[in-house]
Amino acid sequence: MGNTNDDDERSFFSEAPMRPAAKAKATLDEKPHYLGHRDRLRERFALAGPDALPDYELLELLLFRLIPRADTKPVAKALLARFGTLAEVLGAPVGLLQEVKGVGPAVALDLKIVAATAQRMARGEVQGREVLSSWTQLLAYCRSVMAFEAREQFRILFLDKKNALIADEVQQTGTVDHTPVYPREVVRRALELSATAIILVHNHPTRFFSITHNHVLAR
Repeated sequence: MGNTNDDDERSFFSEAPMRPAAKAKATLDEKPHYLGHRDRLRERFALAGPDALPDYELLELLLFRLIPRADTKPVAKALLARFGTLAEVLGAPVGLLQEVKGVGPAVALDLKIVAATAQRMARGEVQGREVLSSWTQLLAYCRSVMAFEAREQFRILFLDKKNALIADEVQQTGTVDHTPVYPREVVRRALELSATAIILVHNHPTRFFSITHNHVLAR
């Protein structure tokens, strides 16, 4: 009977029950597959610059910071499939962003913060400069600030005598397909700012916008 007890103890402390634990430890030591991908993508960006990366990879790099413990490639591709381009992703409303799987309220808000930062940078590039000398830059600025708005806007860029930007203001915001315009208010504001010319910008929720350049009559 004594041997039986010894055998029972040896069976209890044998190596057999330890095998699943060793396997579990090995599983814990394995790194998620996306961690290596993140390092490689960061290295490509550092060595080759942003032009070497397509939109979905740039969006992935951004999402690395917003979604730290998940594979962000499917999220980036889903966002681009829904909205079209990186600019359209950043321009999309918070509510629509959250309709994409993997994008919660915090991530959607962070994307809008990035969009606001990009818009501020674009505004800084044209503020106080002769905007009519760089029509491409002006178009890029207008596109960044309003081309993807869900409602129509009537925006005015006020220029001085050197065609430098004095101010950029939204005069009216309307519905999905209509916005009112009041010429008297436009002229009044131009005179207040001592603007000698104005650029009228009107967007459409279909992602198009029109630009008209006009001179303000002297006081």
